[in-house]
Amino acid sequence: MDASDAAAAASLSADGAGGRYLSTVVRTLEDAIREESVRLSLAAEAIAEALVAGRTLHTFGSGHSNLLSEELFYRAGGLKSVRPLFFEGLMLHGSNRLATQLERLPGLAEQLLDDHGLEAGDVLIVGSNSGGNAVSVEAVQVARARGVLTIVVTSVAHATSPDARPTPHPKLHEVADIVLDNHGTVGDAAVPVEAAGTRLGPTSTVVGTALLNAVVAEAIERAAQRGWTPDLWVSSGLAIGDAANG
Repeated sequence: MDASDAAAAASLSADGAGGRYLSTVVRTLEDAIREESVRLSLAAEAIAEALVAGRTLHTFGSGHSNLLSEELFYRAGGLKSVRPLFFEGLMLHGSNRLATQLERLPGLAEQLLDDHGLEAGDVLIVGSNSGGNAVSVEAVQVARARGVLTIVVTSVAHATSPDARPTPHPKLHEVADIVLDNHGTVGDAAVPVEAAGTRLGPTSTVVGTALLNAVVAEAIERAAQRGWTPDLWVSSGLAIGDAANG
């Protein structure tokens, strides 16, 4: 390796695809924080009220949006009262092709929610970047019909784009109580890379999880200020972790 190779390996160039991706993530998150501030507060308030009332926070997502659901579950500093709806068929570690077909299947959401169990007064968070899959849209519709407040994380730009996959039903942002826009670009991949002839670097997961962690942190603080006793997970990597988590 010569000196120029060593220098290139020593630091990530701001002009390279990796540097441009990181800059895009920061800019997208800043846009989301600024533009979604009111809705972030509304979401936090809804969850805080549910916590004080002894209700449950449910999470759901298919495909990569399952990562948003899992982010809030069994997480250091996170709520023990989170109940994620995990369904193997909608996850990518089995068959990604089958998961894609199942998330478009009408009627699946109601069956999943029947099995999972929701109660009026609970809160359901649903993540779907495209906002167009039947399972996510119907999950929100069914939950609302059962008296559950719904919060969604989606890309409004993608959902309203003429390039989005056509669907016979409404989009997620059209049916939810509270909509958090992740401000992602159409198709999610945000960085044009001329040498590759395509766009790379999705932003939906990193921005979505940041927004949800902010909402839950705010909700916990507000609920605690009203006398609610926090019941939170401790990192299992700490010496006190196992004892604290029970």
